[in-house]
Amino acid sequence: MTDSTSTHTPVHKPEKKSNKGLVIGLLIVAILIAFVPLFVLAPQGMEFGGSDDKGGQLVEQTDPTYEVWATPVLEQILGSELPGETESFLFCVQTGIGVGIVAFVMGRLVERKKWEDGRGKPDEL
Repeated sequence: MTDSTSTHTPVHKPEKKSNKGLVIGLLIVAILIAFVPLFVLAPQGMEFGGSDDKGGQLVEQTDPTYEVWATPVLEQILGSELPGETESFLFCVQTGIGVGIVAFVMGRLVERKKWEDGRGKPDEL
C-alpha cells in the first residue's frame, strides 16, 4: 500500500534560451544589407533602375528599328503613362496581396500539421 501523502520531487524544466542576441544580430544584418549598397554605389555615380529600363536599353542597342507592339491596359484607358506614385502604390498593393496569400497558406499548413500530430484541435465551424 502506498502513502498518498508522499512527497514528489519537482521536475525542473529546462529554461528557454533567450533569442534576444540572435534577433538583434539579424536586425543589424538586415539593416546593413539594405543600406550598404546605397552608400557604396551612390558615390560611384551608379543609378538604381529597374529591369524594365535595362531591357529597353538593351533592345534599343540590339535593334534600333524595333517597335513596341503592346501597351499597358491602364495607359490605353487613361491615354497617358501612370504617375510614378500610382505605379508604386499598385505595386505595394500587389505585394501585400501576395504576402497575405503566402502567409495564409503557410498558416494553414502549420495548423494542419499540428492537427495531424494531435496537438491542435480541428476548426469548429
